[in-house]
Amino acid sequence: MSDNPIKPPPPKTEGSLDAPMRHPIAWRDEAYYDLAAVEKEMERVFDICHGCRRCFNLCDSFPKLFDMVDESPTGELDGVPKEKYAEVAEACTLCDMCFLTKCPYVPPHQFDLDFPHLILRYRAAKRKANGGEFVREQLGRTDRNGRMAKPVAGLANWATARENTPLRGFLEAIAGIDAKAELPLFHSKTATDRARTAPKADAVGPSAGRKVAVYATCFTEYNDPKTAEAALAVLAKQGVEAKLVYPECCGMPQLESGDLADVAGRADRVAKVFAPYIADGYEVVALTASCGLMLKFEWPLLVPENQAVKALAASTRDISEYMVGLSKANGLAPGLTPIPGGVAIHHACHARAQNMGAKSAEMLRLIPDTKVDLIERCSGHGGTFGVMKETRPSAVKVGKPAAKQVAQKADETLCSDCPLACKHLGQLLIAELPDGSAQPAQAHPIEIIARSYGLV
Repeated sequence: MSDNPIKPPPPKTEGSLDAPMRHPIAWRDEAYYDLAAVEKEMERVFDICHGCRRCFNLCDSFPKLFDMVDESPTGELDGVPKEKYAEVAEACTLCDMCFLTKCPYVPPHQFDLDFPHLILRYRAAKRKANGGEFVREQLGRTDRNGRMAKPVAGLANWATARENTPLRGFLEAIAGIDAKAELPLFHSKTATDRARTAPKADAVGPSAGRKVAVYATCFTEYNDPKTAEAALAVLAKQGVEAKLVYPECCGMPQLESGDLADVAGRADRVAKVFAPYIADGYEVVALTASCGLMLKFEWPLLVPENQAVKALAASTRDISEYMVGLSKANGLAPGLTPIPGGVAIHHACHARAQNMGAKSAEMLRLIPDTKVDLIERCSGHGGTFGVMKETRPSAVKVGKPAAKQVAQKADETLCSDCPLACKHLGQLLIAELPDGSAQPAQAHPIEIIARSYGLV
């Protein structure tokens, strides 16, 4: 018998005011990977979605589905071949916005809809039946890639630069990585390397005595270590003792590809590393929204019996969420100065999915005399989704409305809870800004706070 068998539908609760809930992910049950059963469930869910259509303006999955139905011989879902379901699944970035912000039929409603986790199950079933997609899975091996690139960071960045058209064209031809997509940079000194010289906590800071284990995340560790430097400096100024901890990647790329056993293994290993810190009174802070979502919400659904994972989920806060909490509990250290030119803050989907509110915008509004504009539209990036030639057109299509909003705000700085979203929007902005306009500088929200303090 499986440790987490597929759950029966919840009791009928039409009209209930209960909060949305999610079932544990039954990845250890063989029935979970029954492709015929998965497609039957997709048929049930897609038919409900077709009758509702509230999600028409989210990701590209829903317009694709509705167009298929409308163009079918019957004008109903029964006229859409099941082979076409793959196109709907491919367009989903697992952003969770349909589940959290639009769908009226999520559990405990009797219809029991969880569109993103249904797509996750479909991908897991397809992966088990056919194997993974080689290039995407290699891109998702972020720790290996980061370690390999570290000694030759300059060469790696030159080879993958968008301006290096011959090599990027070759990469597109052999690997399907879109030559027009900006790729993350690598660094010879990782966040862990730089943390060795981080400032000590201010003994008279307003939050002196608090302790935090900062989960670097793979992107910060290898691709944007200045985010960790900024976070450690800002926390030290508040009097918080902060230690950078990076055991390994949270597994978001593997989740997106349906390799759930791999993600569960990461959850177990990472939780074991953080367990002694939590037992010693440390809180946990994540520097990237997607990773915070994994630790708080996805991991406990994959291994619901794992007490260390539960403790880690309960202890984890997003860096902006944590800073807002400090400000409310003790006030922030004095010294914040205005940021000229205004800041556009993109509220990433994986931050919205954490149900904590727009904490990055709330944090930035603590900076005096600074214009802060909140953008709550999907960037469209979705990890490898925004990089692969097959799916990048959808990523651009979905991200354009957000880029237009950023352009309209005319702020000098653009930031996001998700660094990949920020990079993607920055690239889309080129087509939206008037000729001759300067592109806004890009940064993580905590880097803006560090800049306001004069720490960077």
